[in-house]
Amino acid sequence: MTGALLDTTFVIAAADGDAVRPDEAAISVITLGELRAGVLRARDAAERTRRVRRLGDVRSLFVALPIDETVADHYGRALARSRDERRSEKAADLLIVATAAAADNALHTRDAGQAKLARRLGLVVHGPGA
Repeated sequence: MTGALLDTTFVIAAADGDAVRPDEAAISVITLGELRAGVLRARDAAERTRRVRRLGDVRSLFVALPIDETVADHYGRALARSRDERRSEKAADLLIVATAAAADNALHTRDAGQAKLARRLGLVVHGPGA
């Protein structure tokens, strides 16, 4: 285990002061996409401004790990496992879990479903059910 991969729920909690960011942490590029979607879906200008600031802070604080062939291989395993169990996981959650697996990182999440999936795939998880 070389470090930590923070999922979007954890990044938001840390930005809001509700979680302590571990040392040696990275994020998936998927988290940047989810945060960008949050900016675009903000209900008002004040919320949009807050979300734009958070996105900028996240971009400056973290290395965003890309989706590459190794992540794609782990994604395929996660998707197959999920379908074998007749579960319907969100693609973003599967990709973040796959990124953590490919980087040999522990996953830090606030999402109980994502934590369960990651544990079923053998990842070390810091989050619900830990």
